[in-house]
Amino acid sequence: MNYDYNTYKEIRQQPGVWLKAMDTVCSHKDEIKVFKDRYLNDGYEIVLTGAGTSAYIGDALEPALYTTSFKGARAIATTDIITNPQMFFDSSSKVLLVSFARSGNSPESVGAIKAVEKNAGKVAHIFITCNKDGELAQMKGENILCVLLPPETNDLSLAMTSSYSTMLLTCSMIANIDHIEEDRALIEEVASAVEKSLDKYEDAIREMASRNFDRAVFLGSGPLKGVAEECRLKLQELTDGAVMCAYDSFLGFRHGPKAVVKPNSLLVYLLSPNPRVRRYELDLIRQVKSNNKVMGTLVISADEPSIESSCYDLAIITGMTPSMPPCYGCVSFAWLGQLLGFFKSLNLGLNPDSPSISGNISRVVEGVTLYN
Repeated sequence: MNYDYNTYKEIRQQPGVWLKAMDTVCSHKDEIKVFKDRYLNDGYEIVLTGAGTSAYIGDALEPALYTTSFKGARAIATTDIITNPQMFFDSSSKVLLVSFARSGNSPESVGAIKAVEKNAGKVAHIFITCNKDGELAQMKGENILCVLLPPETNDLSLAMTSSYSTMLLTCSMIANIDHIEEDRALIEEVASAVEKSLDKYEDAIREMASRNFDRAVFLGSGPLKGVAEECRLKLQELTDGAVMCAYDSFLGFRHGPKAVVKPNSLLVYLLSPNPRVRRYELDLIRQVKSNNKVMGTLVISADEPSIESSCYDLAIITGMTPSMPPCYGCVSFAWLGQLLGFFKSLNLGLNPDSPSISGNISRVVEGVTLYN
């Protein structure tokens, strides 16, 4: 079924847009490699930054990039850089700042750049942005590399969907630029797996969204904790806060946060493809099943979850190779939070493209005063 909303179109277009972004990166691979090597060979630290959803890209990638040339990258939100730059940078710092920005016009995007340049000794920039007319895309300099993504990624809806996933994948491709042509098959596999999953599970997710829950918890380990963070935001903002959401790691959830689980809760488990990690995750799922009554449970996994079917209401199997590098594979989980949020928004009688009745949130953040 087609829904006449930008949010729905932007969720569904993601696999195709990823392939376009891959072509963009591959067509500039020599320029990207020269720029990256210039600063990494000189010992620059990689910092991944953005605000809100753009910050959550870094939270997922920080652990996911450990097999790439960006190993050791730190994720620091622009909102933290602006308020406390001296906590992260000083005159001895050499920083390669990777900025994620859908519009490139939010006050924090420009403010963080200025704060890093003021406090760090040496700074270079990689801008990954979706808007050719944004402030970031207009900045020029020998120490700036701007990777402009296909125009479709500049989401028209309030919620960031294709912009989030495409910026995440693009950073991963830049980190693997030395062998990006060989990675083409991996990215094509991710795109194919997500496209098939969207078709196969859309109706089941719509049914899950129709259940009478008003709180939800998303759990993931490693990079998938960062994806769970983003899924949590998608459901919460698309329902205008009518569904209060939390996220955590599977092990961390045991240490107090599990108190949030009530009968009106939806639990969403993002299962790691790593069998060693998954042992801990399945233990937690079984414990919740034994101790708690909830409104619904949903599991998403690359392969069969290897747990009793009584422990979940819906299992989403993406069919992707479990050995997929985390920097590419983690993005294949994000669409679940997006689609769940879209259908819950409709279920509550909201407009998913503009769900904030109160006006508390907007597409581009406004009202932020930057101080010297």
